[in-house]
Amino acid sequence: MKTLFLTLYMFIASLLLVACDNTNQQKMLLTAHAIESGDECHLCGMLISDYSGPKGQLYRNDQGEKVHKFCSTRDLFSFYLDPENTRNVTAIFVHDMSKAPWGEPNDSYFIDAKSAWYVVGSSQLGAMGKTLASFSQKQDAIAFSDKFGGEVIDFNAIDFNALR
Repeated sequence: MKTLFLTLYMFIASLLLVACDNTNQQKMLLTAHAIESGDECHLCGMLISDYSGPKGQLYRNDQGEKVHKFCSTRDLFSFYLDPENTRNVTAIFVHDMSKAPWGEPNDSYFIDAKSAWYVVGSSQLGAMGKTLASFSQKQDAIAFSDKFGGEVIDFNAIDFNALR
């Protein structure tokens, strides 16, 4: 009986490990994609490449490898902050504005949005007006804030008030 129980326990444990490993592998495979000239914002439908400022992308765990692209970090977070979306997001990316001028965000420099620093309330505008400037380094966010105004926050501080 002990042998049967131990065998069953080991079988269930190995299934759980395989499931965890597949989830981690899937997350590692999800990367940001280049913004193409015809890409439309998932939230508002505007052509993404027509506007300056940082953009965003995310994947939902219920939609596999389908990437949702956004014309601004403001639209990205407006979508993300909906509780239905927040709990279903697998990966979320933003431009690192430390690496590119405001008018030409570089798709080679998307970063994990959860590790980024943000400036809210700056004078710089994105596709939908005020937007969140995103940076990989806190000191770059502070320098941007010193030049263009606004407050430096991290991902966990982003709420609907930050989008105003």
